[in-house]
Amino acid sequence: MTTTTDLLTGELGLAARLERNALAFPDKTALIHPDGERTTELSYGRLQQEVVRLADALAGIGIGPGTRTVLMAPPGPDLFVLLFALLRAGAVPVVVDPGMGVRRMLHCYRAVGAEAFIGPPVAHAVRVLGRRAFATVRVPVTLGRRYAWGGHTLTALRTRQPAGQAPPAVRGGDLMMIGFTTGSTGPAKGVEYTHRSAAAMARAVRAAHDRDRDEVSLVTLPLYGMLDLLYGSTLVLAPVDPTEVGAADPARLVAVAREHRTSTMFASPALLRRLGAYLSEHPTDLPDLRCVVSGGAPVPPEVVATLRRVLDRGTAIHVTYGATEALPITSIESAEILTQTAALAPLGAGTCVGRPVPGVEVRIVRVSDGPLPAWHEGLAAAPGEIGEIVVRGESVSPRYHASPEADAAHRIADVGGSWHRTGDLGRLDERGRLWFCGRRSQRVRTDGGDLHTVRCEGVFNAHPLVRRTALVGVGVPGAQRPVVCVETEPGVTDAQWAELQPELRALGAAQPPTAGLEEFLRHPAFPVDVRHNAKIGRERLARWAAGRLAGPRPVRAWALRAVPLAGWAYLVAGLVLGLDRPALVALWWVDAFLSVVVHAAQIPAALPRGRAAGRGPAATAALTLLYGATWWRLLPAADGTEAGR
Repeated sequence: MTTTTDLLTGELGLAARLERNALAFPDKTALIHPDGERTTELSYGRLQQEVVRLADALAGIGIGPGTRTVLMAPPGPDLFVLLFALLRAGAVPVVVDPGMGVRRMLHCYRAVGAEAFIGPPVAHAVRVLGRRAFATVRVPVTLGRRYAWGGHTLTALRTRQPAGQAPPAVRGGDLMMIGFTTGSTGPAKGVEYTHRSAAAMARAVRAAHDRDRDEVSLVTLPLYGMLDLLYGSTLVLAPVDPTEVGAADPARLVAVAREHRTSTMFASPALLRRLGAYLSEHPTDLPDLRCVVSGGAPVPPEVVATLRRVLDRGTAIHVTYGATEALPITSIESAEILTQTAALAPLGAGTCVGRPVPGVEVRIVRVSDGPLPAWHEGLAAAPGEIGEIVVRGESVSPRYHASPEADAAHRIADVGGSWHRTGDLGRLDERGRLWFCGRRSQRVRTDGGDLHTVRCEGVFNAHPLVRRTALVGVGVPGAQRPVVCVETEPGVTDAQWAELQPELRALGAAQPPTAGLEEFLRHPAFPVDVRHNAKIGRERLARWAAGRLAGPRPVRAWALRAVPLAGWAYLVAGLVLGLDRPALVALWWVDAFLSVVVHAAQIPAALPRGRAAGRGPAATAALTLLYGATWWRLLPAADGTEAGR
């Protein structure tokens, strides 16, 4: 029998690895998709049959070796059939997080120059409207009903007569996929993965978390399910919106895990927080769950402690650290966190993310904002010193797509293979464990030296009334004013907040990294990244804090808002008093169109700015409907531009 080890070594393409699994155990369940009242299952044999037929059809319409293909399939069996069909045809899927917003998505697609586009009707509507971003697309495929844009449909491709051509030879060094960073701390970059680096990623995950073929894996981020199909295990697609993982229903998640007896699970800290809270209130036995893995952002020790309390004693809980360009880098189990490292976070040590996984090397270099073209001994930080984390190994992406500038900024050439600069700050302790201290770009640069976000925030996060904090800098780097934004636990009153601030100052004064931090601003709900709903948008918070510290807005802003208020007053007057002149009636309808329709149409554009300013979706929608552009256009832009642009 072919073993998992055989499939994850050598120079096979990923589609060939799936094919070998299908030949070895065709009747084994590969994929389970619970979707409301309906559950779809595919065996490895059936999955491979669909992959072969669709790959042949894709080749027949011009999607073949090297074809860069936008893939926007919703979570479900079709996503994995399409993914492996593209890989079998030698094409290169292009994957972008839909939650990053239309403008950023269009920028990503424009940078790639995709030649084919596979997606549902709404995605094609965006493609047609965003012609500049998709000018190179020559083969559109619609998942569902096709409208005026032409091209092919998935249904038609599945009924296409097979040509019976042999698939192209795909080797380990060939480009496998282009994925994009979330752009949460800068412009999103296209990350190239080869078939070899993806296989190395699968080996690293297997070694770090003891994965094997017998697993039933609950997948909350769909593309992670690709690894399960390489192992030969069974993947269960969790009932989770991949753009809102932090809003997942934990009750449904638990029900699916119990029904399908899942043994492993990967989830973001935001989702695991909800899961832990639910299981605390509704104790539920999950005897088959042997391993839970979290990643995407630092996991608060209290979340780990809650999971340890509510899950079976035999369930391993791993916290991983990685990046879009290198996954995973390190891993640590809950026992070590709760008995050793968690107690050091309130002292300003940062967050321990464990030891490097097999096959990955980690070093710390001195902090520099400029390029580092080649390795030399002077780059290395002193033992225990905080610096930038750099990594190398087969699982690390070899390059960015069509961006020599990004490669120059994030690569360090070396004789044993280049090092990838993660942009993260950290240190290695005497036991070889990596401590994460924050992003390089988010460090606060005061006239007294640099302050590291995660290192400082751990001190204040220890307070029981604090859910999380975010250290930001206001002003010019080198002379920034440090401000701690605070998101309190639900139910904290204004009176409690007034009492909390001196307590936070006392906590800060007691630890060297936070001594002198005395400015605290309460924020209702931190902006977070789109992929894991866990990475804090500190750039947005910095703009929000700058606005708060600047004081009330000029009278001019309020004067502008008198115009829409006058419009609403006229609408109300017309309804209450009535209008008897045709000109006044016509003016009333024009006013209604402007105040209701035009203002409502601005809500989608206002929501990102509302989040950046600390407003919830309901408040942003209401204020935009009331004031229109005179309100939301004066907020800080979500992409970092100044208000009013």
